[in-house]
This record gives sequence, structure tokens and C-alpha cells, in this order.
Amino acid sequence: MTTEALTAVPGLRCWVPRGVYAPQTDSRLLRRAMRRERITAETDVLDLGTGSGLLAVEAARLGGRVTAVDISWRALAATRLNALLNGQTLRLRHGDLATAVPGRRFDLVITNPPYVPAPGTTPPRGAARAWDAGRRGRLLIDRICDTAPTVLRPTGTLLIVHSHLCGTDTTLTRLEKAGLRAEVVDRALLPFGRVLRSRLAWLREEGLTAGGTTEELVVIRAEHA
Repeated sequence: MTTEALTAVPGLRCWVPRGVYAPQTDSRLLRRAMRRERITAETDVLDLGTGSGLLAVEAARLGGRVTAVDISWRALAATRLNALLNGQTLRLRHGDLATAVPGRRFDLVITNPPYVPAPGTTPPRGAARAWDAGRRGRLLIDRICDTAPTVLRPTGTLLIVHSHLCGTDTTLTRLEKAGLRAEVVDRALLPFGRVLRSRLAWLREEGLTAGGTTEELVVIRAEHA
């Protein structure tokens, strides 16, 4: 039912139950970008789709006042326990992305949403909810791009990580149309994992990959223009 990993973010303990996204390369990339931001005791941080809560815990350890949101009660339970394991305090909110914090604005919004392109039209179920995001992988990314200005303070910053398979330029353009200035601040190449390898033929049919078996992860940083 559970695993406990000490390697995803050095120095932190992490309990990840079945069905909750375990921290991986994208989590580490986002953590690195987050650590470059000036997080102090006056920084209000929002973690959208917190999963195991590891990045929320890290933001709290850096001094931030952190609100962690997830639609999964199991993820929130893991987040609560991971905060206790690491001696940190978080505000937990159950809900669908920014609708869980109506009317609130933050200095820093971090998010590692599901972004894996998936065949079919039915919403993902079970463990796949942690990574599947529609035929173009943008089921949640587009919503985050469109609503980001409403949860960012005038000097606030958004950090979002996802795969090039769901369109890096599409995200940059969508954020700019929403009134934010956006740029890629981190990249990492890695081989397809188990899920993408199992969908390789479909990804090629859809034109989402030219035949290679590597993906580029990107962290996009955005702020009010």
C-alpha cells in the first residue's frame, strides 16, 4: 500500500500511498526552480495539485506560508503526514485547482499537474489521474494558464513543469494571452517511462512524437507583464 522514499528531495522524508504521484524528475526540476525564488516568512505559496506534498513541505522549510491544494483526499492525507514527518506546517485545501482558494492571491504558485497525453475521451480513473491529461495532455494545463493571473499578486510568480509532448510553445502563448510574461527556465531530457513507452505507437499516430523515445521536461516561469 505504501512506500517511503528519502531520495526524491534530499533531506526530506516522503510517504507516498498507492494512487498518489511519487516525486520524480519533474518534481526535482520544479524544486530547483522554486529554490531560486526568494521565499521568506512573508511569502504566500500555493501548490496546485500537491500530490505527495513534498514540494509544499520544501517551500515551508524555506520559510514560506504554504497552502497545498489537491482534488484527491488520499493526496491530502499524504501531504498532511509528510508535513508532520518533516516538522512543517501547511494549510490544506480540498478542491479543483484554484477553485479551492476563492478570492485569494499568492506570491508564488507552483504546480506539477498531470500532463501525459492519453488516448480515449473518458476522464482518467484510479492511479492514472496522477498523470493522464487528455489527448493532448493539456486538460489541466490550459485551465492553470487561464486562471493563473487571478491567483497571482501583482508581483507574483508562477512555476509550472510539464513535458514537451503537450506543447511548450502552446503554454507560453496561452500564458501570454492571459497577460503574463513567460519563459522556460529549466529543461531536462530523459527516456520515455513505462506509460509513454506503452503508448508509443499511438503517440506517433497522433504526431506527438517524431519517432524518438525521449521527452524534454520544461519548467516555465511566468509573472504579470
